[in-house]
Amino acid sequence: MTPRPVQMPPTAAGGSTGLTEQEAARRLIEYGRNEVAARRPVRLHARVLAQLRDPLIMVLLGAVALTVAIGDHADSVVIALVIVVNTTVGVVQEIRADNAVAALSAMSAPSARVLRDDADREVPATEVVPGDVLLLGEGDIVPADARLMEASALLVDESMLTGESVPVDKDLRSPRPEAATLSAGTVVVRGRGVAEVTATGSASALGRIAALLVGRLEPTPLQRRLASLGRVLAVVTLALCVLVFGLGLLRGQGLGTMAVTAISLAVAAVPESLPAVVTLALALGARRMAARHAVVRRLPAVETLGSVTVLGTDKTGTLTEGRMVVEHVWTPEGTVEFTGVGYEPRGETRVGGKAASAAELVPVQELLTVAALCSDATLRPPQSEAEHVDDERWTASGDPMEAALLTAAAKAGCADHHVLRQRYPRTAEEPFDSMRKRMTTLHMTPSGQVMVCLKGAPEAVVHEAVLDESADRLGRARQEAARLAAQGYRVLAVASALRDVPPVHVADAETQLRLLGLVALNDPPKTAATATLAACRAAGITPVLITGDHPATARAIAARVGLIDAGSEARDVVTGPALASGAVGEVTEVRVFARTDPQQKLDIVRAWQRRGDVTAMTGDGVNDGPALHQADIGVAMGRRGTEVARQSADLVLTDDELSTVVAAVEEGRRVYDNIRRFLVYGLAGGAAEILVMLVGPAFGLALPLRAGQILWINLLTHGLTGVAMGAEPVSPHAMRRPPRPPHQHVLGHGLWQRVLFLAAVVTVASLAAGLWARAAGAPWQSVLFLSLLAAQLGIVLGLRTRLLTRENLFLPLSVLASAGLAAAALYLPFLGAVLETEPLGAEEVGIAACAGVAGFVAARMSGQRWVRKLVVKG
Repeated sequence: MTPRPVQMPPTAAGGSTGLTEQEAARRLIEYGRNEVAARRPVRLHARVLAQLRDPLIMVLLGAVALTVAIGDHADSVVIALVIVVNTTVGVVQEIRADNAVAALSAMSAPSARVLRDDADREVPATEVVPGDVLLLGEGDIVPADARLMEASALLVDESMLTGESVPVDKDLRSPRPEAATLSAGTVVVRGRGVAEVTATGSASALGRIAALLVGRLEPTPLQRRLASLGRVLAVVTLALCVLVFGLGLLRGQGLGTMAVTAISLAVAAVPESLPAVVTLALALGARRMAARHAVVRRLPAVETLGSVTVLGTDKTGTLTEGRMVVEHVWTPEGTVEFTGVGYEPRGETRVGGKAASAAELVPVQELLTVAALCSDATLRPPQSEAEHVDDERWTASGDPMEAALLTAAAKAGCADHHVLRQRYPRTAEEPFDSMRKRMTTLHMTPSGQVMVCLKGAPEAVVHEAVLDESADRLGRARQEAARLAAQGYRVLAVASALRDVPPVHVADAETQLRLLGLVALNDPPKTAATATLAACRAAGITPVLITGDHPATARAIAARVGLIDAGSEARDVVTGPALASGAVGEVTEVRVFARTDPQQKLDIVRAWQRRGDVTAMTGDGVNDGPALHQADIGVAMGRRGTEVARQSADLVLTDDELSTVVAAVEEGRRVYDNIRRFLVYGLAGGAAEILVMLVGPAFGLALPLRAGQILWINLLTHGLTGVAMGAEPVSPHAMRRPPRPPHQHVLGHGLWQRVLFLAAVVTVASLAAGLWARAAGAPWQSVLFLSLLAAQLGIVLGLRTRLLTRENLFLPLSVLASAGLAAAALYLPFLGAVLETEPLGAEEVGIAACAGVAGFVAARMSGQRWVRKLVVKG
């Protein structure tokens, strides 16, 4: 059943007495529980079948059938094990990814205070119904969408839904309709309120976002590329094996012999350890990412990061610190700059680039003392040294802007805010609201006078009705406030006065005040943000800012981190309403989006994907969930991120640093490079074996290799040696090259030319060794067998980016192990009998070693441009 929003008239709430328990129970049956409806779970067998439908897995299933048919049970077990492991990993990752919608329920308040039967009752949030009267206080999570009935200095944090970094004032007197509504999942930062529930469950704001999360996960670029490769391999292998089978029959070979040989070639030609290599490479990549503070939730996402061409980033908490700070304080005497981040009172005060003198700080200290008194926030230092090291953050309760004022006061050398409030006790107040846009408090001074402290929006403070200032000073203040606002700052004006007689009403004191100055607050960019975005561009990744914040704020931050030019005009920033109206031509040409809602973020990601780009999206709020789910890679903040964002994402950053994404991209490119390196090795070896079987008879080698010998070579080359290639270190140039084109085939960018070149070299070297042995009267088939194996092992070592590195010692050790098993096949009698090999002398082994050297040299040369051109011309 499609959920429908409910708008209840005031009388439906039962007036001030709330609903009766009986009416609440009836509505709970009618509208359902206040929780997000999850989609129908996918059954386990359906997940398994979906994994087995992968073309490469289907090729491996065919290989299992073939090995069973020829009696090679050892290979059958190995290949079947690869299939089981690959399928299990895929199913487990899918199940974990499907927890995104369920996480929305956890975002709702576990309990709620409601008015029922004219009594204050606490009920589970899931039992809140339309028409209930909510009683809200500081720290409460709003359990459902609601319409305000009463509000007193109510301030609500809506950042998880809108991306707005500053809490929103809620006031029934405001002409803005949204000032009288509350959304499910938002948090009361200050004040109290009474509200009537209008929508619950799937009809609430959280429910509508949950509906956007439902959708099928698209295959990653790697999955698409490997699926295409699987189809190609299946067709080509089948055709070549039929060709070998037919030519053998024409030369008079027996039907049974050629059938077994053709099947063995089919098994050898398919790199059946590819899924194991992919899984190992992804798992090792995920482990390395975890060590670099990036936790992978969906294994294929590891490689997809290397394909990213567009990085959509949220602003608050991603590019910025996620905490307001004071950056400038303007007084009529001058401007003082503040440094430092977060709420920890540590930083410098500067004037003109130099440390501010004591005299220059006097007017600033007076201003910030008044601002600290005219606030309700408090700061909390880390409770222990361990907490400080682990989090490095002071915390604040109350309005974040007021907390920033307290931090600035401490930086400027003012007394601690607790001491100030004891020295100047508050006697009365007029709270901030959206109509007055200012807050006023009265304090008793030690001398017995009344201190009037006022702060608020410049337009509500800097005018003749409030201040006793000259027209010139008022004009200067207005001009400075406009300049700071244009730069994306939140600006507060602060004023004060001393009265001998306390006013009857606080509002009566809001005249004849002295302007102390202006405070410019901002959520500043992270220190590493500019360098991180520069690194993205160097790696060929296009960064895009997508935020729900104000356009001026978005533009200012984008300019400070180098996303757009500092002198950019308003049209360089596109708002969500402009996007929804269709006024934006080409979405993919825009680099900064502001005032976007969850659906518009989703549309932006889809626009890039329609162009063929591979997208990564970062975020931390509920409003980011749909875009994280839609993007090829969703990246959530682990510390400050909501559970919805974390569960929607493929990657969770435990340090909340965007630079970790760049490190993860490097790991993704490493994984893809290693997969391609294995493909060069595996496909070149398989192609060489087929070519030897096709060309050998033309030179008088009737049956170059026995079926058992082919399978033994396949086991040693595609076994531990092939799997070890998945752990090779990253290329030094990985982050100095653009991402591969999204639609590029896995064998593209010169890979197939390298495969053909290496296959030709291995074929020539192996056949040459075999022909030499036949002419010398040596056991030519055994020489050919050893040469073909040695040449492929030489390729393994030659394909390494760093030959003498100590990283991944597993690879050279596996090569030595394969060489030892090759020797066992020649010199152990029982293996020789099974594989039909004969012992070789030192000269024959030396010739086979030359083939290994040829494979090594060819692998080192194969990356050269002239080699690719030679293959293409050939």
